[in-house]
Amino acid sequence: MAICLCVSMINYGAHGCRPSGQGGGKMKLARIVSFLLAVAWSALSALGQNNASVAERLGFGRNAKLLIVHADDVGMTHAVNAATIKALESGGVNSASIMVPCPWFPEIADYAKAHPDADFGLHLTLTSERVYYRWGPVAPRDRVASLVDENGYFWHDWTAATRIEPKDAEAELRAQIERAYAMGIRPTHLDSHQYRLYANGKELFEALLRVAHEKKLPFFVARDWFAEHPYLEPSLSTADMVIDHTVTIDPGVPPEKWAEFYRTAIKNLQPGVTEFVIHVAFADEEMKAATRERETWGAAWRQRDFDFFTGAEFRELLRDEKIHLVTWRELARAR
Repeated sequence: MAICLCVSMINYGAHGCRPSGQGGGKMKLARIVSFLLAVAWSALSALGQNNASVAERLGFGRNAKLLIVHADDVGMTHAVNAATIKALESGGVNSASIMVPCPWFPEIADYAKAHPDADFGLHLTLTSERVYYRWGPVAPRDRVASLVDENGYFWHDWTAATRIEPKDAEAELRAQIERAYAMGIRPTHLDSHQYRLYANGKELFEALLRVAHEKKLPFFVARDWFAEHPYLEPSLSTADMVIDHTVTIDPGVPPEKWAEFYRTAIKNLQPGVTEFVIHVAFADEEMKAATRERETWGAAWRQRDFDFFTGAEFRELLRDEKIHLVTWRELARAR
């Protein structure tokens, strides 16, 4: 529309202006045409910027392979916090998200406050999946009654019989974000523990959208999910950041194949933005006790993730495959 308007104004300048002198009229017309051409060029440049890929807006080629290595569950235990900090400082892991309701949240909040350049998001949490190590809501329990069990903890799991009220979920999301801000965290993005806000219906996803838009924060959503959850894509606005792919290791991968899984995923990485969702911790006595009821996402699992992504092989693979690490902070600037 801007370009059409410019053409109309140029035509008006050529045929409708009646300057007092021929020379002055030509100079005026030249200035008008120059100005309108500059406006048109600006509009075309903006259009080109809007059509540019995320990679191009970040200064890479259109077919660049960009990777976020993202550590989940920060704040769950001291072992998770310590391993995440070391992994971030190693440079292999470059992003992470924090669980505000968890007991070790204050420790990582202090670190995040002291390291404002670290790429910390909030891992919005509505479940407490461990058997002996539990947490509950940040909001008053009577305001989020559908989220908690008879003991006041978040539900272990959501079954077909579990009725989660979207208004309760939204109230808890707001409470978690406000507590994070109050304790000095300035999150770069939002995501969802166990993907609950993506995989459990349109109403919960829209609760996330309302809060994210209000706080002006990007949130993790990938095109990979659109086919399985068809309500995701129509709910998004044109301003929302959508990454291309996500990779997370499956519980069926045996420990001896751990490095092979990640090696294959890296070598097959597609152009665009991919997020590896990983879980790091030191397999110490604390972590073993907190996760002792099952091996999935347990102490040994998290130690293997830490070992791979802080090791030399991972850095060599990035170099050999010409993969660039990017953060959510950088993606937000490219919106």
